[in-house]
Amino acid sequence: MSLNKLAGKTLENIEPDSTTIIRLLNAAERNIQDAHINKVSDENRFDAAYKSIMQSANAALQANGYRTLSSKPGHHMTLIQSLSKTIELDADTIIILDTLRKQRNATDYSGHTVPESAMKECLSCAENLLHDVRHWIEKNNPDLL
Repeated sequence: MSLNKLAGKTLENIEPDSTTIIRLLNAAERNIQDAHINKVSDENRFDAAYKSIMQSANAALQANGYRTLSSKPGHHMTLIQSLSKTIELDADTIIILDTLRKQRNATDYSGHTVPESAMKECLSCAENLLHDVRHWIEKNNPDLL
């Protein structure tokens, strides 16, 4: 399904704003830096890395002229799934990101602990996604940076 078909359902059309996109990318970078701090729990490191993933995905979506309707349920899932359209992210990576979303939900809503392996996977995905989003914007909409 195209992003345009989701407008009014889970997305809204916006005018891409370079200031907002740069802020989102900078926030994603700061969260990655926070996720590298070994003195906090794996749950907090995972949360910081996951937040970076959401900020990067949001920047990609906004660079394409859309924003999620956060008043609708499932906006994290929408952000992840939109990556196939916004930066042409491969399906395997989207499946991994969605698995991390489910891990985040289990942690936040049921108190499950985060295994170190999941935290490391989330951090690696956050770093890769930030790189991919920046690269896509540089290539396709450099005026937004």
